[in-house]
Amino acid sequence: MGTMEARLAERTAIQCDEALTSVFSLLGKRWSGVVIGVLLERPARFAELARAIPGITESMLSTRLNELRDAGLLTREIIDGPPIASLYRLTPRGEALRPALDALGRWAHSHLSEQPPPASGARHITE
Repeated sequence: MGTMEARLAERTAIQCDEALTSVFSLLGKRWSGVVIGVLLERPARFAELARAIPGITESMLSTRLNELRDAGLLTREIIDGPPIASLYRLTPRGEALRPALDALGRWAHSHLSEQPPPASGARHITE
């Protein structure tokens, strides 16, 4: 790169958007977006979530649910038993991610269509 181009590049340095950094530090973690996508269908019990997300371990699901709850994106309700169960549901803040996840799903169908088909049991978010 020439000297003039180097000076121009220094004056117009690119930066990472803080909001994107923040959102991807949470949603960029493996499984987080998928968990939210499944809960966009309806509230679900832990075992339902584990069955709906092929490949996730119960330990990882528990970790991601706790992180998303701590971020205020979902709630956990204890259902009296027997057996005692937990029901997870998105908060309004979590529901607000629907347009973004729908857009990502559409983008994936358009731009990742040459990829292998999703794992058995995986569904499109807007179904």
